[in-house]
Amino acid sequence: MQVYGKTFMSNCVAYELLKKGKTVLYQTAPVLLESIIDYKFNKNKNYNNNSNDNIYKSVLEADLLIIDDLGTESLNSMKLSELFNIINTRILNQNNKITKTIISTNLNINEIFNNYEERIGSRIAGYYDIYCFFGDDLRFRK
Repeated sequence: MQVYGKTFMSNCVAYELLKKGKTVLYQTAPVLLESIIDYKFNKNKNYNNNSNDNIYKSVLEADLLIIDDLGTESLNSMKLSELFNIINTRILNQNNKITKTIISTNLNINEIFNNYEERIGSRIAGYYDIYCFFGDDLRFRK
């Protein structure tokens, strides 16, 4: 029997959408949130606020956004605010297009509510289909 993990399954979905010409953005939660904070504060001069490669716009408008390993990032109020804005904008189609988001995490729903603001937890619980993967970490298998 083949056994697959969360990241592998997310990448399979991404691959199928890319074959259909959809835009897909995949990033781990820590890198995604750090990149947005860096962009917003213009810490990295490689970001050009006038260009079409605005990372924030890409995050909000990609047909599929995959946020991998939610719960591994260090949290502060700015990151919580950005995470809420990303999730809320994509759920409510405030980007003026239908977008989908996959969030993979090792946290259960109670841990999501405990680690994040209620407004983030309630959106994840209320607007996402939750699939549980059971078993040992596949990286430890030989």
